[in-house]
Amino acid sequence: MGKLGGFLQIERHGIPYRNASERAHDYREFLIERPTEELREQGARCMDCGVPFCHNGCPLGNLIPDWNDLVYRDRWRDAITQLHATNNFPELTGRLCPAPCEAACVLEIRENDAVTIKQIELAIVDRAWQEGWIEPRPPRADRETGQSVAVIGSGPAGMAAAQQLRRSGHRVTLYERDEAAGGLARFGVPDFKIEKAVVQRRVDQLVAEGVELRCGVEVGSGATGMTGAGGVAGTADVAGELGVAGERVSVAELKDKFDAIVIATGSRVPRDLPVPGRELDGVHFAMDYLYQRNRWVAQEFGPAPSVPAPPVPGSPEVDGVQITAAGRDVVVIGGGDTGADCVGNALREGARSIVQLELLPEPPAHRPDDRTPWPEWPLKYRLSYAMQEAQEEGVGEQDYSIATTSFSGDGDGRVAKLHIAQAESAPPFGAVAGTERELPAQLVLLAMGFVGPEQGLLDELGVEKDPRGNVKAVKPYTTSVDGVFAAGDARRGQSLIVWAINEGRQCARMVDRYLAGVRDRAGMPEDEALAGHADADEGPEGPPQHVTPGVPAG
Repeated sequence: MGKLGGFLQIERHGIPYRNASERAHDYREFLIERPTEELREQGARCMDCGVPFCHNGCPLGNLIPDWNDLVYRDRWRDAITQLHATNNFPELTGRLCPAPCEAACVLEIRENDAVTIKQIELAIVDRAWQEGWIEPRPPRADRETGQSVAVIGSGPAGMAAAQQLRRSGHRVTLYERDEAAGGLARFGVPDFKIEKAVVQRRVDQLVAEGVELRCGVEVGSGATGMTGAGGVAGTADVAGELGVAGERVSVAELKDKFDAIVIATGSRVPRDLPVPGRELDGVHFAMDYLYQRNRWVAQEFGPAPSVPAPPVPGSPEVDGVQITAAGRDVVVIGGGDTGADCVGNALREGARSIVQLELLPEPPAHRPDDRTPWPEWPLKYRLSYAMQEAQEEGVGEQDYSIATTSFSGDGDGRVAKLHIAQAESAPPFGAVAGTERELPAQLVLLAMGFVGPEQGLLDELGVEKDPRGNVKAVKPYTTSVDGVFAAGDARRGQSLIVWAINEGRQCARMVDRYLAGVRDRAGMPEDEALAGHADADEGPEGPPQHVTPGVPAG
């Protein structure tokens, strides 16, 4: 596996970025791919571990040592086959996943020396697309089951479930209330992290495999909520992708028309900040801002959506609310990836200043082995790509242990100042008396995570919920309502893209088993080639509760 002793002879070289000062002024992806020979050398560092802990770190159970070795041996087509065996969309994870596999790499016992797994994964799939090795894989005609499944939500979990179910021979309709498919990978994550043509390729593949994509369609009669339920751009010339913006399909219609339903609507209710002045104009949820920015980029650079944007409260189309950072002092509250994406967009808009605030204390510079020892995900400081850009441009500041106590206005109903104080170091992280100060702010973006899925659709479906409002699984991925299943953040809560894809795949297995049981009860022949019927996958409760030993599946 790899080059014998390669990890002792070859230095780690991670993913290079374009220069911060250059990339801060455009919307192109900032990752740079290394030359093939350098990538092969990096693959050679994989050390044939007796126990490959990278499997343990990856929720998808990716066969990491296998494709590292294939890259080292210049067998790239075999590498994409191994990669696709566990991951439907490696170009998404290769760009957006924080790489817990690298944190679990045995070489990471020596901090910052892990095999560059994420870089190699991305290089494999990008080359596969360039070489034309990735093609639609519709089921053979003799594998068609005649059964139908509705998947609600076209984020990574919904797309993965739809693809797996279609390849198992079921008719699949993928519903998306936004104007195009792909979830937050489209409307939440900016193009400079993942260009939307990358997402659209996979959408096109699903459609070519026979998935019917219905964009601009709201399922159920409830309110749309604060932002779209997930979506990504389509193209008007792709068959099966057209819908009518604002169209609505009732839960009763779905139950009548389909043999099974999958809930994959994500965790989209944002955490609010209930302090005085919250009602002022200029204080917005981060996702409202990111949706507007991504829609603007789609208009300017493509790909164009297949239907018009739906009427969402708070959008320019409905309320005339245009959220802009241009020429303003911007404060982003929240130190995670969503906050970083707000910083990156505000910088590119031409913000006067950008301050990012985090309630929690600043993490240590190095892995704290007493708190998060290898192979756990290390809680240590990481400078985000966006704050690096903002600091390079001289407009960025990042502060930790900061509690926001109130907002004050300019007399005309717009936010003008943020009132903050040093936060205590332990929960509930209250404000420390005597440390109060003010920050100028004409735009405040709340990027403090998400508290759960929107409840209206869940209530109409009648599914049980856990104490946090997520869909409760009474068996793996199976809700309390017969024929209704759930996957992704709607089931497990806010999580990583790798978990979303894994959940979609595993949920599809459970749906397929359910539908096989329906066929049995109807006296239809059972196809043993369908997913979930191999001997190694037998069991009364479906797939195991873990992806690989020691990794809880929620």
